[in-house]
Amino acid sequence: MFRVLTVLLFLFMCSIAFVPAQALAMQDGVAVVVNEDAITHSDVKDRLKLIMVSSGLPNTKDTRDKLRPQIVNSLIEEQIRLQEARKQKIQVSQEEIEEGINSIAAQNEIDPQEFRKRIKASGLNISTMRDQIRAQIAWGKTVQAVVRPQVTVTEGDVDNFMQRLQNNVGKQEYLVAEVFLPIDDTNDEVKSRNLARKLVQEIRGGKAPFFRIAQQFSKSAGAAQGGNLGWITEGQLDEELDAVLPSIPKGGISDPIRTSSGFHILHVREDRVLTPENLPTPDDVRARIGQLRLERQAQRYLLDLKSTSFIDNRLAL
Repeated sequence: MFRVLTVLLFLFMCSIAFVPAQALAMQDGVAVVVNEDAITHSDVKDRLKLIMVSSGLPNTKDTRDKLRPQIVNSLIEEQIRLQEARKQKIQVSQEEIEEGINSIAAQNEIDPQEFRKRIKASGLNISTMRDQIRAQIAWGKTVQAVVRPQVTVTEGDVDNFMQRLQNNVGKQEYLVAEVFLPIDDTNDEVKSRNLARKLVQEIRGGKAPFFRIAQQFSKSAGAAQGGNLGWITEGQLDEELDAVLPSIPKGGISDPIRTSSGFHILHVREDRVLTPENLPTPDDVRARIGQLRLERQAQRYLLDLKSTSFIDNRLAL
C-alpha cells in the first residue's frame, strides 16, 4: 500500500468531506466545481481552521490570505484523486478505515478510544474523517494498481547510484527535509512566493514546526514524513538547491529557493562526513530509488488528471 499509514497522519490535520455538487448547491455556497462534484465555502473555511489549529500558524488575516490559495488547490487535487479511485472501481473496507483511525491514534501516542473522543470534542465529525481515510486509502490503491507496474529499478540504476556515493566518500552530506510548493501555472508564482516567505517566517519564529508544515503543504516525495529526503550529498539535488545546501547551518532552514518547478524550503537536520561505514546497502538504495520514482510518477499521474478535469473556481483568490 502506498504509504497509507503515514499519509493518514496528514489526513487527521486536514480532514474534509466531499459530496455531490447538486446536493451541496442546495445547502451551502459552492466555491469550486470539480468535474461532477463540488467544494463549498464551508469546506474551505473548515480546512483553513484545521490547519491553523494543527500547525501552530498564527490565525491572522494575513496568514489566512496567504494560505487560502494553497488550501483550495489541495482540496481540488483531493477531489480529483477521489474521483479517479471511483473510476478505477477501488474498494475500501470498513475494517481498513477503522485501522486507519487506530494508526493515526498510535502515531500520536493516544489510545484509539481517547482519540475518537478528542475528535468529537474538537468539533470534527468522525464520519468526515472516515470518508477521508477511505478516499486516501483508495488513492493509494489506485497508485498501486496504475502506477506501480510502470516503476522499474534496474541493477544498473543501483550500481550507478552506489558508485556516485562511493565517489563522494570523504565529502559532507546532509540529512535534509524539504517543503516544496509547485507552480503549475505561472499566474500562481506570486501567491506561491508569498506563501513560501510566510512559512519561512513562521518556522524561523518558532511558531510552526517544520515537520507539520511539510506534512500539510509540501508536494514533494517524503511530505508525509515531514518532508524528509534522507541523507543528501553533492549533486543529488537540483543545481539551484545544491548551491544553497552547504550554506544552511545545522538546524537551520533556507530562504525560498526558486527552481523551474516551484519554490523549495530546505531544512538541514544533521550533517556528517560520508564514510564507507555509513554508505547505504544496495537493497536500501533500490528501495529508495523505487519509492522516489513511484511518488514522482504518482504526482505526474495526478497532474495529468488535473489537466483534463473541469475546474470552475468561483473564489476570488
